[in-house]
Amino acid sequence: MDIEFFEPAEAAALMRCTESWLRDGATSGRFPHACWGKGKIIFTSEHIREIARLSEILPGCKTSPQSPEEPLTKQRLIGTRSKVRLATVN
Repeated sequence: MDIEFFEPAEAAALMRCTESWLRDGATSGRFPHACWGKGKIIFTSEHIREIARLSEILPGCKTSPQSPEEPLTKQRLIGTRSKVRLATVN
């Protein structure tokens, strides 16, 4: 079996990104991941490859890979930033 398993901090170090970016992507459903036990997020080597593909920007592509496909009102909103986003949507 060639699949490796990574906790969010390990995956973030490997990908040279922030742990919060990975966690946010996983919890919002943008990034593939696994949940073990009581909701512990785990990334496999295959998940990391797919996240890299999803984040790729190709020449001639007009849409941003980070732009949400759903309206902001359907996104999970937490904290003070959510209040600002809700105010701008309404």
